[in-house]
Amino acid sequence: MSRGLILGIESSCDETAAAVVERGSRTLSSVVASQIATHLRYGGVVPELASREHLRAIVPVVRAALGEAQITLDDLDAIAVTSGPGLAGALLVGITYAKALAFAQDLPLIAVNHLEGHIHAVLLQMRSLPDGQGSETDQTALALVVSGGHTHLYLAQPTNGTWHYSLVGRTLDDAAGEAYDKVAKLLGLGYPGGPWIDALARFGDPHAVQFAFAQIKPKIHLGGKPPRTKAAKTAPIAELDPHFLFSFSGIKTAVLRYVELHGMRDEASARVPRMLAAGRTPHSKEEALALCPQPTLDLIASFQHAVVGDLMKKTFAAAESLDAERILITGGVAANRELRERFTGEASRRGIQIAFPTLALSTDNAAMIAAAAWPRFAIGDFASAELTADPSLALGS
Repeated sequence: MSRGLILGIESSCDETAAAVVERGSRTLSSVVASQIATHLRYGGVVPELASREHLRAIVPVVRAALGEAQITLDDLDAIAVTSGPGLAGALLVGITYAKALAFAQDLPLIAVNHLEGHIHAVLLQMRSLPDGQGSETDQTALALVVSGGHTHLYLAQPTNGTWHYSLVGRTLDDAAGEAYDKVAKLLGLGYPGGPWIDALARFGDPHAVQFAFAQIKPKIHLGGKPPRTKAAKTAPIAELDPHFLFSFSGIKTAVLRYVELHGMRDEASARVPRMLAAGRTPHSKEEALALCPQPTLDLIASFQHAVVGDLMKKTFAAAESLDAERILITGGVAANRELRERFTGEASRRGIQIAFPTLALSTDNAAMIAAAAWPRFAIGDFASAELTADPSLALGS
């Protein structure tokens, strides 16, 4: 009898990952090769360098995943790979290698949307819980995918053995995680910015600086057509409720103006070497003050408080509108300490179930890709030999 072993491969951005998952519920191995050190000096991901690093890492990472799972290629039942969205060159490394392995081993190849993978990271975590605690993984849920490249709300519904996703809301411009990285760079913090801001925010006053998010309204002059934003191609907004749309470019600009108005630009530039010397996020008030003066800590705390508040406001409004009884929060920003605490508290107050992936499954990984592939494997939904990268791949309808 087949064990249902699927090798997942993920290379959509700056992490090369491989994992072996049994029947979409039991993780036998999960290996991730990070490129943070490569991109650190640039303050963001350089696509050409990302592709080169994927080429270097893909073979040893897959070998390590198989070794950790204590299996060989002959034990596999299928190979799953991220087909989009993501960086074109990075995606092609994973897809080309997955196709070669599938052909050589005569195994079915399963294409997985990266966003669907993030949703299944939560479901994988729930299925791994002791009997009874994860029994509701096949129920409809509202999913917030929030990361460096995405801020999307989906209604996820199990349908005919697989899953159907309906887009409920999304960002019009920057993703939440992208705003974190840009604000961190502006303030002279380390890369990636999310962990630094989250670590420093706990030592500041979240109410010191009042940031506000304007209500997004339909543009009458567009006649119902989606605006020409960088995200419009992957997720048109013409039919979406404006109350569930996000925009984070404004708060990024507000932070910039605050820094300039209060003469904090030179201080931010001088902070870079201190951040590099620190090498890790602070664990005490004294360590935080050695890196940033109190006004900067207050600004950081206020920024994070505002972003998390906006994510909460629109997610819970969507849940109420759709009568959703449970919410799944996933993606790299789902590892944020304040986000988890405030979402959990509000869900408890409203009587709504809420679930997060583990910290390891929040960021890009291949276990989520293998888990998302299992329902497709079960119904025989396989990719063709012509599979290629789709950097703008949309999820659902």
